[in-house]
Formats: sequence, C-alpha cells, structure tokens
Amino acid sequence: MDELTSASRRAAAVRPDSQTDEESRFRNLVQSPLRAGLLRFLSARPDEAFDVDSLMSTFGRMRLDIDNCLNELVEFGVARYLPGPPPRYVAQRPERQTAAQLLDEFLERRAAISTEDQAPSVQRFREMIGRDEKMLIVFEWIRTAAKSDISVLILGPTGSGKEVVARMIHELSRRGKEKFQAVNCAALPDTLFESELFGYEKGAFTGAHDRKPGRLELADHGTLLLDEIGDLSIVAQAKLLRALEDRRFERLGGQKAVHVGFRLISATNRPLDLFVRDGRFREDLYYRVNAFAIRLPSLRERPVDIPVLASRFLARYCATNGLPLDAKTFSAEAIAQLQTYPWPGNIRELESTVSRAALSAPGRVIRDSDIEFLHARATPASSVPPRLPTLREAERAHIVRALEAAAWNKKEAARTLEISRGTLYRKILEYGLEQGAKVSRTGTLR
Repeated sequence: MDELTSASRRAAAVRPDSQTDEESRFRNLVQSPLRAGLLRFLSARPDEAFDVDSLMSTFGRMRLDIDNCLNELVEFGVARYLPGPPPRYVAQRPERQTAAQLLDEFLERRAAISTEDQAPSVQRFREMIGRDEKMLIVFEWIRTAAKSDISVLILGPTGSGKEVVARMIHELSRRGKEKFQAVNCAALPDTLFESELFGYEKGAFTGAHDRKPGRLELADHGTLLLDEIGDLSIVAQAKLLRALEDRRFERLGGQKAVHVGFRLISATNRPLDLFVRDGRFREDLYYRVNAFAIRLPSLRERPVDIPVLASRFLARYCATNGLPLDAKTFSAEAIAQLQTYPWPGNIRELESTVSRAALSAPGRVIRDSDIEFLHARATPASSVPPRLPTLREAERAHIVRALEAAAWNKKEAARTLEISRGTLYRKILEYGLEQGAKVSRTGTLR
C-alpha cells in the first residue's frame, strides 16, 4: 500500500538499525487501509477529538476494528488517548524526529481512493449509520456479498434503504462498471410483466413498432434488482424462474433465444418464508433468490440513531439550500418528539419529515410544533398501548419457547413445531438465536 519514497529507502541502507526499525514499524502501521485512513482523518483535524462511535459511523467499521487500529496509532505516538466520558482520540505529532519525518512524508503523499470510497451509494449508506451497530453488521454483510456473484435477498420494511444496499453490492462488486437495472415488481401487472422483463419484437402486439430489449437483456454482464419480488403473481414467478434457471429467454413475439449473464439481487418487505408456506410464493424460486439474505433493521429497532440521523439530514438540507451547515438546529423538545414517533416510513420518512420541518420553521431553532408527521402525531410514551408483536416476532418467540421447552434439543423442538430439523436450523440462523434468549410478555425477544 503506502511505501517509503525511493530516496528514503536508499538512505535507510546507511542509517542506524534503530532508525531502520522505526521506518519498518511505520510502514507496517500504514499498510492497513483503516489505520491509514484514521491517521489521515485525525491529522487533517488536529484541533478536534473524536470518540469511537463517531469514527465507527464515519468509516463504517465495527467497534473492535476501530479500537484496535486506534490503539496501534496511540502506541506508535501519532495519536493520543483522551480519557473521559466518552473517551476520545486526537492527532499527535511524535516527539521522535524520525517518526515525525515519516509522518510528514506519509501525509504529503496522495491518499489512494478505494472502490468503496468512490461508490456514491456507500456514501449514502454511511449517512444511514448511527451509533447502533446493527447497520455496521449490515455493512459487513454487504462487503461479503459483493465479493461473489451469489444471489442476494434484501429484507426490510418500506423506506429502510433496500435499493441503496442493492446499488452498494453492485458498485463494490466486479460488475460495478456495468449496468444496474431495477424493476419494481409491485408495479408490474401480469399483462406487462413479460414485455418489461423479456422485451418484445417489432409487431409482437398492437403498438410494438420497434424491437425493445427487456430488463434482463439490459442487465447483461451487470446487476438486476427485482424490487418487491414478493408482489409477483404465481404466473409471473413461474416465467421468471425459468429465465433465471436457463439464463436465456425469448422476447415477446420472437423465436430466437437470448442468452444473458447477470447478478441477481431481490428485495422485499414481505415475509417470503411465510408466503412459501401458504403457497403464495414458489418454493423453488425462493431458494433461487435467497442464497444470501441481508436484513435491514427498522428505525424503531434503533431509536438511539434517530437524533444522529435527523441532525445529518438537517445539515444536508442546509447544504442543498446554500445555507451554513448550522443554520438550523433542533430543540430538545423536537428531538424528543422525533424519538416517540414509530416511523412506519423509516429512513425515507425521517428525511422528508426533517426537510419539511426545516422549511416550515421560521427561525433557526426547529421546535416540536414545527414538526409535522405524515401519519398520526406521536403519542406520549406513557399512554401508548402495548404493541402487538409482528408475525416475524411471534414466530421467533415461539421457536425460542419450543427450544427452551426441549432444553435446546433441536430434534425434539423440531418435532414439537412440526417442522424439519433443516427448517429449524435455518430459522435459528435467520433470527440469530442463542441459548439463554428471553421472551418478553408481548411475545418479543429481549
């Protein structure tokens, strides 16, 4: 990665062993892209101190990774640890002359920009990461999925950023330079499904004046996103399955097979596993699209992130409208109001709510009265009735009870639940179940 200049390497041959050792230690230190990035980030802001949470959000890395890299920077003497709640880190110029010179040479060199840093969708996704590590775990899943052409199923509620994740996987993969095609399956009636996905030949039907390639053909060598795949009819599912298995199809009104090669990503807010059980989604298609699943948490699952994300969206609103980044700010009452709202529209709804509040607020401070929600206003927490568990939560809690009743004997638990052991193992993996999980009175895990 970063190396010493050729002049430095030639001079190293005649320097004392201690000096050569210092150069070797520094070279190893900045070989890591994360350590190098942290060092440049801190050095560019010498008057600011940063806690681990803010650095986790900035770099999209887990706490342990950030902690380990910061400790190594501190040990070498190019960063300083500041105790206190919360502990923070600040750039430091080493007292050793050789180390200071090596640091100067490193900072003068142009930083290598990684594929991840170049991807617009990655920058968009990083804005959705707060202080809760759930989104950082999702980030690691995205990096893993991007390394191969495996079919990915993105699960998550409306407005949680499923298309952003799909674009990230595409941009970070080897197909990143090729086309990305997105199809909204919920907006495709059966009458338009074939012409949209497979295209059509001239004269295939009234109004078909020219040949039109379909989305599968346009996605050749690139990535195809089937958004809201759970809304496809059984008839459309059968046609899609055949094209996915054969990687070839015929245009509507055509007789010549078109061969394609693309990476498949699907997304849905529907419980496909339950749809399969009810016969509303083909089991063979489910296994085809669900080779690797990524679940996005709802905003309700990470309430600690709401103030962080709201402040980011407010700063973006100010920047977009040519205002100083601190031209608008939230009052404490406004933040409390945001945190009591259930956010059925998730990230997308939060961003539009912040923009609307910033526009309507007459002064610099956005008050709680300036915030207008698309749905019913947030109810004070003391008067909120107990929330019924979702179908997913109820299933997860029921599986935990069966496992506990069987003392985590999976064969016995599967018999009680009347499912196969293979299905039980998939559910344990999907829900991240561990022995000792507790179930609350509402039926949810805690």
